[in-house]
This record gives sequence, structure tokens and C-alpha cells, in this order.
Amino acid sequence: MIETSLVASGSEVLIGLAVAVPLLIIGGGVAFAVRLRGRGGKSPVPPGEVASDAATDVELARSAEAAEAAAPVDERAPTPIQAAPEPGPAAEPATYRGRLGKARGLLSGYLGAIRSKGRIDTATWDELEEALIRADVGVGATDSVLADLKTRVKGGEIDGADALVEALKADLVALLSTADATLALPGPGSGSVVDPVVDPPPSGPGAADAGAASPVDVWLFVGVNGVGKTTTVGKVANRLAASGVKVLLAAGDTFRAAAGEQLSQWASRADADIVRGAEGGDPSSVVFDAVQRAEAKGHAVVLADTAGRLHNKVNLIEELKKIRRVAGRPPGRVVEVLLVLDATTGQNGLAQAKVFLEAVDVTGVVLTKLDGTAKGGIVVAIQRELGLPVKLVGLGEGVDDLVDFDPAAFVDALF
Repeated sequence: MIETSLVASGSEVLIGLAVAVPLLIIGGGVAFAVRLRGRGGKSPVPPGEVASDAATDVELARSAEAAEAAAPVDERAPTPIQAAPEPGPAAEPATYRGRLGKARGLLSGYLGAIRSKGRIDTATWDELEEALIRADVGVGATDSVLADLKTRVKGGEIDGADALVEALKADLVALLSTADATLALPGPGSGSVVDPVVDPPPSGPGAADAGAASPVDVWLFVGVNGVGKTTTVGKVANRLAASGVKVLLAAGDTFRAAAGEQLSQWASRADADIVRGAEGGDPSSVVFDAVQRAEAKGHAVVLADTAGRLHNKVNLIEELKKIRRVAGRPPGRVVEVLLVLDATTGQNGLAQAKVFLEAVDVTGVVLTKLDGTAKGGIVVAIQRELGLPVKLVGLGEGVDDLVDFDPAAFVDALF
């Protein structure tokens, strides 16, 4: 009986195991298959079922973290935890000494060697000549300056290396101060519209002449491609507007697609009016329309941008002459023709300046990118060779970095 019971019990256990083990295997396989499907793995799907592409909770959490980490951060927007940063301090105004480091670095090696010797000998003159030539002062200007210094040394007026360097500085300042670098600026508040009630028209003898419309000053900006004319026009507009002058911009560069849009942005910034023409249109008509609008709206100054043109292209120079003539028709009067030169081009700027000077009677030079070159001596060459004053210089990219040319501050910064 006992043996029979044990056998029966063993049989039941075996049967139970035989049923349980396959169930466990099947259940595990189903769970594994579901797990694979949840992870996007390849697994056989029983007929009638659809594999789920849904991610698991862990994968959803990881995806959210990854998306948050990859999302672009707007540095200007305050975060919920951290307050928006306070505005930083205003940028320091551009100074010659602060921005002419490259030019000063070129000269400092030569001048330091000359001072260290203490005496003046043949090597001194050679080093001084090389320094000035490398700084793009030009051969003619260099020869003239050194000839004067040699005469004064021989006559005993200059004694020692330190005195020689100081005399050189004084000569350069005097050379750069020979031409009038004053801009033809209208007075503050110029360009206000006359109110017939407050300012009734004059009567009596000479009333016709006295009541004539005030002329509109026109400034033309000319130069080759890529020197920064449009940016220069914008900076000058901002400067004049800040001093209370009513300014109108003329987008005379109708050949460069982005020029008109760029000038429009400057006009908006300076709260100035602007006249634009059709792309590829006649730039003379744009300038003419700008002068007429300035007279009607009471603007004192029209700043006219022009397309960049190579100085050796006769047809483009003739077009520039036409713009100059049209700009001077009443009520317009051209008071400034500013040649914009890139200081980094060095002596090539002289060749450009000669052609533009003959074509449109240039009144002065705007020298851009002076802070980015060691060839600052080109200022001396322009002044001596052409008799053209450098009226404005660019010492940086900021809106206030276009400043009046100051010969003394310029030379002092170089030395």
C-alpha cells in the first residue's frame, strides 16, 4: 500500500512538472518577445497580433533627458531659477593708443633699438628708413623726412637718439596737420521744416531771395569694392543724427543686392529717412530723388552711398562723374566727397586715390580698418602725395569707432 501510494505520488509530481515546465518556458518566451517588441527588436509576432512600437518607461525618461540636453538654449531668456543677467558696462570709447597696437608693435622694435644705442650713426639712419618704409609711410615721404632730420643733426640742432625720435614725431605731426581736416558739418538742429505760422514768409525788397528754399548739403561716399562705404555712411548718419542734424540716406549702390537693405537698417538705427531705387537702376536718379525729398521734408544733409568701382574702369568712373553732377543740381550742393580707403591695402590706396581725386574732386579721406593693420603710415603718404586730408578713421567695428582724425594722437599712439 505504501509503495503503491509513493508510486502514485511520484507519478503526480512528474505529471505536474511536465505541465509546469512548458508553461514556464512559454511564459518566459512571451515575456521576452514582448520585451523585444517594446525595444523595437525583431521578434516573431503571433497571427492576429500587431507589434507595439511604444517605448518603455525607462526609454521615455531617457529620451526626455536627451531632448532637454540637445535643445538650443536662448542665453537672453531668463530661466525659472536664475534671474536675467544685469546689462554689462558700456564699451569703452575707441582711442588711438588703444587701437593702434599692430602699427605701434612694428615701430617699437626699431625705435627701441635706436634709443638703446644712444648715438646716431649710419645704422641708425638705415633702421629708421626701414621702419618708416615697412609702416607704409612711402618712399617719397620717408626720404623727405629723413633728409630734414639729417640736416638738423649735422647742424647740431638734434643731439642723441632720444632727441632724434622726438624730432621725428614732431615732423610727422606737422606733416599731417598741413591740410584742413574739418568736416563740412551743418549746425545742430539743421534741417527743421519752416512753420509758415511761426515763421511767416518775408516781405518787401529781396523777399524772393530770402524766401528761397535752403540748399541741401550732399555728402558722396566713393571708393572701390569692400572698403566699407555703406557701413561708413551708416556710422556718419548715426553721428550726425545724435548731434541733432536731420539726415536722409540715399542708397546709390543699386548693384549690390544687400547694400540697400544694409543701409535701411542703419537708417532705422539713426532714426533717419532713406530713399532707395530699383535693383540695378540708375544711381544718379536715386541721389536726385533723395535731394528733392530732403528739400520737401526739411532734411539738412543727404548722405549718398555709391557702388564700389575699380579705379581703372573708365566706364564706372564716368558714371561716378554723372552722380557727382546730378547731386550738385539745385537745391543740392555737394559739400563733401569722401574717398573711403581700406588701411590694410597700403600703398595701393594711393593709386586709387589719384583716380578718384581727378574724377570727382575728392575733399577728404575716410581710412577704415586702421586698427587691424601695421601699415598706418599710409596716412602720411596720402597727406603728402595728394594733399588730401584724412578726415575720419575707423578704429573698430562699433558704431562710435569712426572718429575724427587727430594727427597728434595718431603719431603719439604709433610711438
